[in-house]
Amino acid sequence: MDNCATTRVCSAAAEAALAAMRDDYGNPSSLHKKGIEAERLMTAARKTAAALLGCEREEIYFTGGATESNNIAVLGGVSARKRQGKTIVASAVEHPSVAGPLAALEKEGYQIKRIAPRAGGYFAAEDFIGAVDGDTVLLTMMMVNNELGTILPYGQVIPAVRRRFPGLLIHMDGVQGFTKLPLNVGRLGVDLFSFSGHKLYAPKGIGGLYLRKGVRVSPIQYGGGQEMGIRPGTPPVPLIAAMGAALELCRKEGPEIRSRYQALNRGLRQALAALPQVVINSPEDGCPHILSLSVPGFRSETMLHALEEEGIYVSSGSACAKGAVSEGLAAYGLPAERAQSTLRVSFSKDTTPEETAAFAAALAKVIKHLDQVINLAGPKGQEGGGQ
Repeated sequence: MDNCATTRVCSAAAEAALAAMRDDYGNPSSLHKKGIEAERLMTAARKTAAALLGCEREEIYFTGGATESNNIAVLGGVSARKRQGKTIVASAVEHPSVAGPLAALEKEGYQIKRIAPRAGGYFAAEDFIGAVDGDTVLLTMMMVNNELGTILPYGQVIPAVRRRFPGLLIHMDGVQGFTKLPLNVGRLGVDLFSFSGHKLYAPKGIGGLYLRKGVRVSPIQYGGGQEMGIRPGTPPVPLIAAMGAALELCRKEGPEIRSRYQALNRGLRQALAALPQVVINSPEDGCPHILSLSVPGFRSETMLHALEEEGIYVSSGSACAKGAVSEGLAAYGLPAERAQSTLRVSFSKDTTPEETAAFAAALAKVIKHLDQVINLAGPKGQEGGGQ
């Protein structure tokens, strides 16, 4: 139940990786037959990614993962436009792989306008649109928030900003939204789009970057000329072949998987409604594969490990062992007690209604047990806002 963190590698991806390691193991930069066979695997994977994104295969670049894709997009994109402006617009809930590069650019003198959600936890398109001006060099916003599943208003923001500022660089971190929501990057008007393999049933260590034809990005590392110099280094063909196979599965089964997510989300919400201690954090119109909840009075880590004892694995909403609240959850305005007791459940194509029912039952058991522990401990045991 922690599939936003990573997914199980699907059989097709595992088989594709093994075949590439055993049979088509050539270096795709080599000119002989083995090299050509490896290059064909890469080309096939590019075609599949391009079909899902609505772009040309030449606009797909393979990277070591979404963190690298985001760094190339943000740092490389801004570096190529040093004289065009000193302002960057972003959401206040970006993943660390975007927030980190933005913080580095801030130290170099760039002004970062971080757009926060409004009361109720929703983003207003006009807040992004109004923040962009003639000095803005980059607009970057995630597609779907990784903690609550909130869908950001990219469909309204990007076309509106593109009309006003045709030359503005626009990047979207699509890690939690790619294949979960319909998307055509060409029609949307985005310049750069990052995605990850291991969130989509491929192995870890492989990701991708859509780079619109004609858009310049400076490399952030140097070496060979692979991936047109954007991401130098010998390509990991087995991982690329595996991601291609996983994306093909998502392409064929996408509508069915999305329908399954919606049914799982509805069913789990109904089951949790029977637990009065539980508060749902995710919006009703969020991306359905994510459901965030809180049980005020109990810390996330305590519940997480208690659920682990029941054979159920979820994500904690707290950022670190010291109890600091996630910056993203803080930006959403969640009260500290709720933020410190957040659990994130996330589905995959393999998640079943029986598993979500088992989670709800296990959570009810954990809450009852922790309530008993606190009652036995007495007033002293309740100090600190929960165990």
